[in-house]
Amino acid sequence: MIGRTEEYAAMSRELFEKGQEALRQGDLVRVSEKLWGAAAQMVKAVAERRGWPHSSHRELFQVVSRLAQEIGDPGLRNLFQVANSLHNNFYENWMTREYLEDGIGQVRELIGRLERV
Repeated sequence: MIGRTEEYAAMSRELFEKGQEALRQGDLVRVSEKLWGAAAQMVKAVAERRGWPHSSHRELFQVVSRLAQEIGDPGLRNLFQVANSLHNNFYENWMTREYLEDGIGQVRELIGRLERV
């Protein structure tokens, strides 16, 4: 049976792929939704592994801050802020395709860093 940590990580990877597909299809709002979900799910995977709370938006930010301090990688906070701006874009739809293309790269970087901790 797959544990919760791996469930979150698998969902993160799946959502990231769906975000890339949404970009290929030109569905920019869906790109934002999927990339935010990918980032949030990987943060939850790390939090679950460490036994940290992660059931709210606030707690996700706390997890990222705590982790950035713990491993000495303040760039995690910046990458997570990008993911959060994608979350906001899901509701507002103000980002251009170029911003979303950049966002894919930054969320990929965030997920990769989180997978290594």
